[in-house]
Amino acid sequence: MKKVRCAIYTRKSSEEGLEQDFNSLDAQREACSAYIASQASEGWSLINARYDDGGLSGGTLERPALLQLLDDVRAGRIDIIVVYKVDRLTRSLLDSAKLVEAFDETGTSFVSVTQSFNTTNSMGRLTLNMLLSFAQFEREVTAERIRDKIAASKAKGMWMGGIPPLGYEPDGRSLKVVEDHATIVKRVFELYLKLGNVRLVADTLIEEGVRSPSRTTRTGKVYGGGHLSRGQIYTILKNPVYVGQIAHKDEVFQGQHDAFIEQDCWDQTQAMLKSNSPGKRLATRRNTSPLAGLLFLPDGDPLVPVHSTKGKTRYRYYVSRSHQHGEAIDTKASRLPAPELERFVLRELQEVLTEPTEIVGRLGPCALTQWLKRGSGDHEAKGLTSNDIAVLVTRIDVHSDHLAIWMDEQALASWLGIELRDEQTHPIEFNIPCTLKRSGHTLRFVDRSGVLATQPQASPQLIAALAKALAWWKELSRGEIDIAKLSRREGVTASYMTRIVRLAFLSPHVTEAFLCGSARADLTTAGLFASDGVPGSWSMQEMRYLGGT
Repeated sequence: MKKVRCAIYTRKSSEEGLEQDFNSLDAQREACSAYIASQASEGWSLINARYDDGGLSGGTLERPALLQLLDDVRAGRIDIIVVYKVDRLTRSLLDSAKLVEAFDETGTSFVSVTQSFNTTNSMGRLTLNMLLSFAQFEREVTAERIRDKIAASKAKGMWMGGIPPLGYEPDGRSLKVVEDHATIVKRVFELYLKLGNVRLVADTLIEEGVRSPSRTTRTGKVYGGGHLSRGQIYTILKNPVYVGQIAHKDEVFQGQHDAFIEQDCWDQTQAMLKSNSPGKRLATRRNTSPLAGLLFLPDGDPLVPVHSTKGKTRYRYYVSRSHQHGEAIDTKASRLPAPELERFVLRELQEVLTEPTEIVGRLGPCALTQWLKRGSGDHEAKGLTSNDIAVLVTRIDVHSDHLAIWMDEQALASWLGIELRDEQTHPIEFNIPCTLKRSGHTLRFVDRSGVLATQPQASPQLIAALAKALAWWKELSRGEIDIAKLSRREGVTASYMTRIVRLAFLSPHVTEAFLCGSARADLTTAGLFASDGVPGSWSMQEMRYLGGT
């Protein structure tokens, strides 16, 4: 008799009761095991692997045990999947169609212990769809009832759970003031009204040694303990709970808890936040440095924006503060070209947010579920601007081999149109591999092939030198004038003209790279005009100047 390999899948929506010795998952598995044993005459046998999802909704397929089950199905390890009820597998018609299609591809079927149907014929599929329709209807009705209950409770000023805002702790269906924590919140409001800038507030709190207090959730998870980020400060300043109100979506209701921020202070803060909104403020400023206040070296030394002017051209840089104040030991301290760095960061953020599934997953399962349901096609990251960086990014650490970019969870979720359940958020870090190479006194970003990692720009000095080289060589090659007479006519030395004319013998590929700015990032005019700056072999030229090894 052919052996039929059976796998049991169990699921429970909530975590309530899972800590018991015999819980709902065990009950489902026991019933399924008994059913498989009753089919032993048909060759059914239970495999050892367990597929249990506790505390996970049936409205999504993003469940660890289910994903493992599907992997084993594709690998041909399972013939029949046994569930207690169909809604344990899924409560969504769309998801059920995906599962049935995946099962059909490998010839796998599934059985419900308490519902008799056969998915191999049309009537069985109709029965399955009817059952799933009722399961999805039940889930949606339950969700509507929960949302209505939360809305009605908040309208009465009740606290409906979740992580309490800083300064409070849960007290039944209300909140109780924690005086030590409330002092921090009051200081945040006081500093913002005094300084008028969230970044300055964050810097001041760091200087004062103020940290977010460590707190523990009911499940034992510890959070807090770090410095308040700009995103956390914005959340505090905009949270009406501190004036005794409860917010629900776009509405605000009078709460049952005590307020510890005066109404006048709140009104002044909201007016200042509105007038200082990043979109309005940054749109009216020209030649701004969007990464100001975000850049730091590995030793914590901040990089500040500076500029120099030559003629009518303005050159912007980010330099270390110690170098700017004359405290740096190294006279060639870090000086990063601002436009290149800003384009590089903007480009990398656009790439990350164009396919943001991975970074959305770091916001939590609920955020990922919202994103997957909405569909990635609804969002276009190419519209990201340099002004958005000031809102999304909290810090950028410049290392010799990568950039570490920290993004604010709340700002990122808001930008992606995702609603986070937790008000207390933490920065998300991701790294961008790159190499810093020195070109004169300036550091430039270079990718692994050795060429500029940012949008290439041709050097005006190199273009001018190439133009002179071709023009002078054209005259010399006719034999009507020698280099001594030509140099006197042009008002330059014969030695200088010789070094320039050598550029007329560059490889066509090297010449094109110089004109479009894609040559090696560490190239300098001094190196190009050296005695061995232009090798006679085109292959050696290309190896030297086109980023070869």
